[in-house]
Amino acid sequence: MGLTEPTIPTGQLALSGPSEKLDAAHWPVRGDLAHIRLAGRCFVPHYAVPMPHRLKVAAPLRRTAQAEGEVLAELPAGAAFDVLDMAGGWHWGQVGDDGFVGYIPADLLEPAA
Repeated sequence: MGLTEPTIPTGQLALSGPSEKLDAAHWPVRGDLAHIRLAGRCFVPHYAVPMPHRLKVAAPLRRTAQAEGEVLAELPAGAAFDVLDMAGGWHWGQVGDDGFVGYIPADLLEPAA
């Protein structure tokens, strides 16, 4: 299954070997959560279906949920961002279907139409 394939696994899922070690900068997986499309490839306690959002204004995508966190990319207003987790005023997710993975302040995002 490629990174850009939008399919969501269905039916019985099984991890048939060790979890894959994936590049965290481009794959939406962390120790506690992963994008639902990674079910069967990575073992985590929870999988999330992305919630499509858009940036209201240009903003930096950060590696951590901190205002002084390392900037991974500068995103333009209107950029697509798939939210996978929301906590502490930050949203964690992925830019589009296969872009960088990181954190954006919640108040800079709005649900996509």
